[in-house]
Amino acid sequence: MDKKSKIFVVASYNAAYILRDIELLRKYYYVKVIGCNDNHKNVINIFRTIIEITKGVCWSDVSYIWFADFRAFVTILFAKIVRKRTTLVVGGYEVAHVPEFSYGGYLGIVRTLRLKFILLNADRIIASSKYLQKEIKKLIPHLDVIKIELGIDAQENKIVKKPIIITVGSALENIYKLKGLDIFAQCSIRFHSYRFVIIGKYDKKIENKILRINPKIIFTGQLKQNKVFEWMNKSIVYCQLSYVESFGVALLEAMSFGCVPVVTNRGAMPEIVGDTGFYTEFGNVEITIKAIEKALKSKKSSESQKRATYKFPSIKRESKLQNLIENIIWN
Repeated sequence: MDKKSKIFVVASYNAAYILRDIELLRKYYYVKVIGCNDNHKNVINIFRTIIEITKGVCWSDVSYIWFADFRAFVTILFAKIVRKRTTLVVGGYEVAHVPEFSYGGYLGIVRTLRLKFILLNADRIIASSKYLQKEIKKLIPHLDVIKIELGIDAQENKIVKKPIIITVGSALENIYKLKGLDIFAQCSIRFHSYRFVIIGKYDKKIENKILRINPKIIFTGQLKQNKVFEWMNKSIVYCQLSYVESFGVALLEAMSFGCVPVVTNRGAMPEIVGDTGFYTEFGNVEITIKAIEKALKSKKSSESQKRATYKFPSIKRESKLQNLIENIIWN
């Protein structure tokens, strides 16, 4: 290229995997990022968000959008008007439809119509897993959805394991059962010599509910990434007992630290774990206990670590994203 192209990044959440995307884009392009705070709670903030997005779209060659939400709708609508290109990364929640847990991005008519507009008008759509590809195509079968898996950097820490079993998930009213945290707590009763740890946001009401199941459960609250990695580094088993995961970044990171995974056989989790972990059924305590017992006795720690670091390196995502951006800019 004669000059660097300009990428306008639109994201409603500052997760570590999104920040990694931004950093790798900055290696090759000029990048401007819209603030990741929640900016559409009132009319004034909605107006400010729209102005900020229109300026960013006009400045850029391509808008790179994380999540098919309100900001994506505004970005894609204005990009169509001024004939600019857009790339959309679907997170998973947006296309989920789980009414039994009141979970999903298209549970109402307005959200469904907005989502379909976004999907039909984005120039490129990226999904992180085969599972998510299929979920998007259930909505609009003819869409071309590109699979680019999320990646991690190889861990070089000296791994020292202790009798700890962890899970990452928010212990909040609207999500803790979806994440299987109640099952995690019920299973913990059977493992007296192990500490069971829940990493993530929690409220006191749900904390009390879970502690009534087992008062020895440890809640860390939301931690910085390096502190999460410290727990993963010393844990033997990582549990992801969710109803569904469209990818599972925490699961992948735990595997990279040599945690043996115990996961439900749902969503994209089997794509990540392969045969390096153990499977259970969502909501089934006895099967989950047996899977944890197998994981504790297994020698799969090194297999799990190798699969995470060799199959899902961040450099692979970097290369694929760069090729995609170059293609959309020059075609």
